[in-house]
Amino acid sequence: MTTYKLPAALAEIVEDFQALDEPERLQLLLEFSRSLPPLPERLKDHPELLEQVVECQSPLFLTVEAEKHDDGDRVRLYFQAPPEAPTTRGFASVLFDGLDGLTAEEILAVPDDMPHQLGLTRAITPLRMRGMTAMLGRIKRKVAGGLRAIEPTA
Repeated sequence: MTTYKLPAALAEIVEDFQALDEPERLQLLLEFSRSLPPLPERLKDHPELLEQVVECQSPLFLTVEAEKHDDGDRVRLYFQAPPEAPTTRGFASVLFDGLDGLTAEEILAVPDDMPHQLGLTRAITPLRMRGMTAMLGRIKRKVAGGLRAIEPTA
């Protein structure tokens, strides 16, 4: 599998997964699930700004925004998933670590099959793989459709 079209941070994550055996890949996904950042306070108070990804087995909500910078807009990602959904949280965290802060063009260039590049297709169910693919697809559709602008965080 190649990662030549992936942004650097996402390519590194994919390479980390590919370097492991299947049981270890699941462990790495679990580690990612523990590092998913909480929602910022401004989103906790406004759940209407979060969109549910209904294709996921576990409840997953996300919002995608554009953060204004002098050198152009950067995409900011925010996810909410319950702690008892480690697969969902883990993949959301992979996307956060690999895509948050990139430009819209960089995110839109990510191959749609990127979730399969993690090498988890035999370790998790096809339904969960579809949920992972749906997360990436939803982010790309939101980016392509235009984003709500926010002020940069300090």
